Amino acid sequence: MVYKFVVLSDEDESFVREFEFLDSQTLLDFHNMIQEELEYDKSQMASFYLATDNWEKEEEFTLFDMGTGSSTMESAILEEIIFRKNQKLLYVFDFFNDRALFVEYTGETKELEDREYPICTNSKGIPPKQVVFGSSSRKLYNNIVVSDDDDEDEVEPEVDDLFLEGGDDETLPDFDNPELLSEEEEE
Repeated sequence: MVYKFVVLSDEDESFVREFEFLDSQTLLDFHNMIQEELEYDKSQMASFYLATDNWEKEEEFTLFDMGTGSSTMESAILEEIIFRKNQKLLYVFDFFNDRALFVEYTGETKELEDREYPICTNSKGIPPKQVVFGSSSRKLYNNIVVSDDDDEDEVEPEVDDLFLEGGDDETLPDFDNPELLSEEEEE
């Protein structure tokens, strides 16, 4: 049997992906298909969650065994976790900003012999960026100060001293001006 899913984003209403999977495939197959279809960096963490009708997270399926009692995507066979029409899943792809795709099981169809599964059957809109550096994530890095307490008495050189050797006030040539470039070559 083939399971059909629709994937949506709350960041862009025009984004829609529809997928078909064999009932014997896993959430890891689903993860890999999403990563490939959306051209995401496969080294980033992600999780699926079974969700309520109101999209509230329930059971988590992680990419790797995290030792927290959650199941892995690899062990989650679709026919064992999808038990009703309109079953909802969340695919969290950006943990730092708690961003997810909304996945809904839409029904079943018969397997076609000439079709390779999984397959994306409908692709509309631009996918959300995998990682977003919003104001909330910037706040985490703004106040980081790196200091070496052993060198407190050492005076750090000014930027001018490092790059312009102190009193070097000579201006740099205007490389956007081709006339200046040809004058320098003649000298």
